Amino acid sequence: MRNRECHPLLRGERREGRKYRNGFSSAEMESLSSICETLLPPLPIESLKNNNNNSSDAVKFFWESSGSQFPVPDKIVEILLQRALPEALILLRLILWMLATRFGTLLLCGSLCLNGKWPFINKFSDMSLDNREKVIQKWFKHRFLTPVRIVFLYIKVLCLIIFFSQCDENGENKVWEAIGYKVDNEVNTNNYTDNDKNRTLEKGIVEAMYETNLTLPQKLDQKGLKVSMDSKNNILKIKCDVVIVGSGCGGGVAASVLATSGHKVLVLEKGNYFTSRDYSSLEGPSMNELYELGGTYTSWDGKVAILAGSTVGGGSSINWAASIRTPDSVLKEWSEEYKLSFFSSYEYLSAMDTVCKRIGVTDKCVEEGLQNQVLRKGCENLGLRVDYVPRNSSEKHYCGSCNYGCRRGDKKGTEVTWLVDAVDHGAVILSGCKAEKFLLEENNKEGCLRSKKCLGVMANVVTNNVTWKLQIEAKSTISAGGALFTPPLMISSGLKNKNIGRNLHLHPVLMVWGYFPEWVRDLKGKIYEGGIITSVHKVQSKDSSEVKAIVETPAMGPGIFSSLFPWESGIDFKERMLKYSRTAHFITIIKDNGSGEIRTEGRVRYEFDDSDKENMKEGLKQALRILIAAGAVEVGTHRSDGHRIKCEGKSEKELREFVESVYATGGPMSHEEKWSVYGSAHQMGSCRMGITESEGAVDENGQSWEAEGLFVCDASLLPTAIGVNPMITIQSTAYCVANRIAGMLRME
Repeated sequence: MRNRECHPLLRGERREGRKYRNGFSSAEMESLSSICETLLPPLPIESLKNNNNNSSDAVKFFWESSGSQFPVPDKIVEILLQRALPEALILLRLILWMLATRFGTLLLCGSLCLNGKWPFINKFSDMSLDNREKVIQKWFKHRFLTPVRIVFLYIKVLCLIIFFSQCDENGENKVWEAIGYKVDNEVNTNNYTDNDKNRTLEKGIVEAMYETNLTLPQKLDQKGLKVSMDSKNNILKIKCDVVIVGSGCGGGVAASVLATSGHKVLVLEKGNYFTSRDYSSLEGPSMNELYELGGTYTSWDGKVAILAGSTVGGGSSINWAASIRTPDSVLKEWSEEYKLSFFSSYEYLSAMDTVCKRIGVTDKCVEEGLQNQVLRKGCENLGLRVDYVPRNSSEKHYCGSCNYGCRRGDKKGTEVTWLVDAVDHGAVILSGCKAEKFLLEENNKEGCLRSKKCLGVMANVVTNNVTWKLQIEAKSTISAGGALFTPPLMISSGLKNKNIGRNLHLHPVLMVWGYFPEWVRDLKGKIYEGGIITSVHKVQSKDSSEVKAIVETPAMGPGIFSSLFPWESGIDFKERMLKYSRTAHFITIIKDNGSGEIRTEGRVRYEFDDSDKENMKEGLKQALRILIAAGAVEVGTHRSDGHRIKCEGKSEKELREFVESVYATGGPMSHEEKWSVYGSAHQMGSCRMGITESEGAVDENGQSWEAEGLFVCDASLLPTAIGVNPMITIQSTAYCVANRIAGMLRME
């Protein structure tokens, strides 16, 4: 049960009488349910290993539960209809339809669907559970018809993340007790004041989801904006000095700088506004509401799973708090190789100091959680250096659920720092509002090299209660929607610079894991407890100080854990989930030389460089060594074949051979039998800064090379990947760019 009320959007849902959006036929639903049942089959309790030690009612309930039980298949369909790419949805429905027919099942399943009785061919749902399991195992290994493999993978991910993260109206899921998971209910009432009833952004926030066509103009007018209505064309016209699209690390900082400089600022944010009192720490509802596409965003080929914030505060509201300054090697690269003196200037170095002070960065940590204890112990046993990670929270912060919003109000995202400064100086934040295109006209200004001039932005409210089209006119327009959204917005507005949408870097990660039973006494706690990232190990090349990868720890709620962990069979997967709470994970982050592109919303294409795969391999190997040295009884990777080894009783040679067998595989659409899904929580570079128009989409002031008055102020500005968590770099760059914009406005 919740210890206090949270926002209705972040609670569990009442299932009785709940109707799901379902456009699938009964035949398609039958096939889908059969696949879900195969992934998580109901099993007799007698089949559980070490049954005497696992005979609780909770374990029995979990063991006998099925992935096909209501509402899992219905929620899968609802998510697919809302979020899947059209071509992916067509392919998935085609596969489900084929599996609902005997001939289609024969084509996809082969001899496994045959029997000795008329009509001799079973459709998929009529096949035995064992044979259905063999079919899925076969398709996960199939090297040629990879689109079919993608379909089974997509269903696997959605089925498991829903099953393990869903909760009822009381915020409960009966299987959590079996896997050793408890929702973080702790709050810090010391961070609440009488003013918290009005919320920190109350002075400037306008939440479109609560407004109507009548009240929205009134609210905006009350906040000091100039508002007029063009009823004939259904346009609500708004005038301000600066309009900013996005409220995250870039937009939040820009709003603060420009508002405190005396300009009337309007921030547009397509996500909703929540405070620490609103957060629930419930994985399912929180992911659905706070993340882009509910956390199901992937590259077009399924190779990279992408996490990006979609709420007021953007990624800073749900990131893992790591606050690392831009490495000197990166600043040198940008200033010398890219000739951007901006990044070697006192201006930028001073900005990093200002940013760290404003968001309360500290590198002290009083108590570490299980995963960071494992990282530190393993490194120390191997004689490797392990550093504390600076965080934008207090040294006593012991919150493992900041990725669902910090309930303690301790982590200092932009929504409790920079945006507060902004609204205190008259800025207005309009949440639930999505920018559609920039308003551009031909630039007739004498002596100006830019062919266009930006006058503002057109936007729409994302809910149906407001039907106005919003036309925001401003002296300066800033795109701060992040590396995934700034390029599509600029391209759809008619900008042509070749760098827009290209050079997208993702900091791709792969994971390794180690199981530490409860009897490993010197490592206390569960994997979801304690600060998410408090320790880091840098994997350096043997012949130089070059950092090939860094090893950190991730946030792993049961939904994300289950969706990413390799599936080998139903019983194996259920056994693995019983070990969830003590299965520590490490991530290896690389400074990727490979890159991708994002030209249309939701369509990321990405390719690895050979050096990326080599660096990833070295990072994975080192991470496994650390887990083994920390005392893991079993270690493995997330490779599709369930690549793992039990450490007990193994010789040093056997363990070394296992570690050396690790490599960076291709993705699920590669023609490899063994594959992996990479992760990305950092996206950057897709609208990079360049010294000339041919080298970048914007100049050193962040201004578009094509449109006067249009600026970019987010992670897409960065010339390359950074190789570390980028929050400080993004905010420092935004701070400098915003100050330069303020200087230009003063000169007008």
